[in-house]
Amino acid sequence: MESTVDLLIENAKVYNAFTHSFTEKSVYIKDGRFLHISEGPTEGLSAIVRIDAKGMHMVPGLIDIHMHIESSMTVPGIFSDAVLPHGVTTVVADPHEIANVFGIEGIEAFMKEDTLLDIFYGIPSSVPSTSPMLETTGGAIGTDEIRKLLSDPRVLCLGEVMNFKDIVSDEDSLSNRIIRICNEERPTLAIEGHCPRVSGLDLSRFLYHGIDADHTQQSPESILEKISNGMFLEMQDKSLTPENIGVLNENSFYEHFALITDDVMADRLLNGHLDRIVRKAIEYGLPAEKAIYAATYTPARRMGLRDRGSITPGKLADFIFLEDLELFRIKEVFKNGKKVERTKKDTYSHSFPERFLDSIRCRRAVSADFTIKSKESGKALVNCIAIQKVGTFTSRIQKKVDIKDGCLDWEGSGSALIAVMERYGKTGDIAYGLVENAIHNKGAIATTWAHDHHNVMVMGTSKEDMAIAQNRLLDINGGYVVVENGSVTAEVRLEVGGIVSLSPIDKLGRDLQNVREAMRRLGYDNTNEIMSFSTLSLPVSPEIKITDKGIMETRTQNIIPLIEKYID
Repeated sequence: MESTVDLLIENAKVYNAFTHSFTEKSVYIKDGRFLHISEGPTEGLSAIVRIDAKGMHMVPGLIDIHMHIESSMTVPGIFSDAVLPHGVTTVVADPHEIANVFGIEGIEAFMKEDTLLDIFYGIPSSVPSTSPMLETTGGAIGTDEIRKLLSDPRVLCLGEVMNFKDIVSDEDSLSNRIIRICNEERPTLAIEGHCPRVSGLDLSRFLYHGIDADHTQQSPESILEKISNGMFLEMQDKSLTPENIGVLNENSFYEHFALITDDVMADRLLNGHLDRIVRKAIEYGLPAEKAIYAATYTPARRMGLRDRGSITPGKLADFIFLEDLELFRIKEVFKNGKKVERTKKDTYSHSFPERFLDSIRCRRAVSADFTIKSKESGKALVNCIAIQKVGTFTSRIQKKVDIKDGCLDWEGSGSALIAVMERYGKTGDIAYGLVENAIHNKGAIATTWAHDHHNVMVMGTSKEDMAIAQNRLLDINGGYVVVENGSVTAEVRLEVGGIVSLSPIDKLGRDLQNVREAMRRLGYDNTNEIMSFSTLSLPVSPEIKITDKGIMETRTQNIIPLIEKYID
């Protein structure tokens, strides 16, 4: 008895996730799933549509299990259209940015979006990332919100647990209570971690509490230690180095890591997503078959997605045709057995509450707000945040700054001033710091995209320019603004909560690129200027950051003063 399928793929070099190899096969697809894979035609099966793959490589759709849609500064519907052409057919999104602004209401607004891309979710575990004593947020995720989200089948993991001090200092801390609730109500739920530069006993403490994955920047030593201790690694762009790939290859660690994006900003999304990570891994020495495995099968297994990740009977027919395997050049993408057509929309219909579009409750600054007065004279020994040229880690340095006319002469110090202003209308707090290796030309940068609390953050070398940047930021209801010599030269409007835009991705990407270029003109020198700036306020990233509550030593979570002491 003959049966009919929807689609037959012929003459394709089909990737087998279990042998890590390619073989020419015929692939039969019915009702959006793979039915049969065979060498040549199969008796008893006929197809409505036949495609001759002409020897192209056929691989499963890419699965990104650690990422944040808000990092692309867009909404799920626009994001879906943007990443599908890059071969990404499934993501697991941790919406902790929108949760920091709007709480569970923000998460639910994202989850209501209808998308062709399969979007699963991680529960934000650290909202706020530290505590209300150390940063002000618009929303918070507590045990009641955790229980509600756990009831949704689209939730696949507890998102990155990042508050190390909360984990190790108190067994009844909020982080530990959240983990216990997850273990009780969803015992097989994956628990994701944020463990930068954590090793030895501290690493064991993370693992002891069930946190057995890490996505932060790795080194050859951390890869060996973490995987040897049973931790699953999620390798993002900044962890892909020839040395790190060498360790993975030499130890055949292929079962123990996945390739992920974490953060892909809108301007970079125009040129790639997880496919770019796969290409880079191959370029740096990971065999193509292993790179595909780490972008399809191991991430699916990590998140318990048993219906995808391989081209085998019963799995979702999400797949990619590659014109070139080693360059991972994508020809066509199929979702649920149907070809993905590239779409370009000039407008986007949203269902967000109006208050999401008008959420900045911060007073307008004047130049005097960036004057730091002193009761002493002479000099001050000042704690500074030193930026690195690569990555988002910072270090603490101290420098002597003159005091003139009763004020700290930061404008003559060679450092930039940074100010974080509470934006939710709760306290009105402002904190100040000095930043080394930041910008040196006359100007300022302001944003509401300040990890993770998303208060108003402005940094500059001129009080007047800082006030102009902050005022313009309020005018556009949040985003990024760059001011050079008294004039606004670049801006990005992020009208939804000050962190995401409703603009088409190509326009958003161009605007963001303009911001990036304007930052470089001011002297900002980093491999990712925007991420470097936006994470100066992230109080769980080494080693010294700033929130609306002050400068913080992130490991101890101690607030440290701007002025350490006065010097005669």
